[in-house]
Amino acid sequence: MIPVLERYTERFKLDKPIIIADAGLLTKNNIDSLCESGYQFILGARIKNESHSLISKIMKLDLKDGEISCINKDDGSKLYIGYSLKRASKDRYNRERGLKKLEKSLAAGRLTKSNINNRGYNKYLKMDGEIAISIDYQKYDLDEKWDGLKGYLTNTSLSATEIIDKYNNLWRIERAFRISKTDLRIRPVYHRLRDRIEAHICISFMSYLVYKELERVLTANYKDISMDIAIEQINKMYEIAISNNNGCVLTPYKLDIFIKTV
Repeated sequence: MIPVLERYTERFKLDKPIIIADAGLLTKNNIDSLCESGYQFILGARIKNESHSLISKIMKLDLKDGEISCINKDDGSKLYIGYSLKRASKDRYNRERGLKKLEKSLAAGRLTKSNINNRGYNKYLKMDGEIAISIDYQKYDLDEKWDGLKGYLTNTSLSATEIIDKYNNLWRIERAFRISKTDLRIRPVYHRLRDRIEAHICISFMSYLVYKELERVLTANYKDISMDIAIEQINKMYEIAISNNNGCVLTPYKLDIFIKTV
């Protein structure tokens, strides 16, 4: 991770950036590497995995919708806890949906000892005796106290609002991956040779640049037209008018090429 960051900052002549990432980067080794190399960071926190003393402090918070509280950690970093009614509603919905799936699988006899793990909502399962598998409704009810809470770990001096605003911009990265995988179909890759694989990725990346440039132009000039509407209209085109010194030339529009790249 650190060599990639160093190459990036050197190539684009940047000062050390603030690293923003979701909870997947929240490992002790990664955080230690960032600190040792002098990087600041804003990371999504796995607050349920914190120490008992920190969890106790989190549970004592009485946050209202939109409120944020800061807890100082022993290593000098700060853990910001935010509460959102919208997130609480989503968390509650997901828990209830997960419970219904477990109940349905349990009633159908599809659950075995292999399902007793901490993956997803399987954490609500427990095994009684040798073979009896049931749902731990007490554990399910206790999980409600986490609804709506979101943690952010940082070693920056930014304000709580700035930290959350910066972290929330991760949706742009997630959207880029979604566009690349769906609209541009960067995966799966059916090529075998390295140069063909690199060419495929290069074409997909250039297509994404064209996509973003079109989105920028639409936002600046045609605020009522979304990318979906624009692409839908483009797909209906069969001729393009190209103006030059000799006037206007009508050129047949190859629809299949546009669909494959954009």
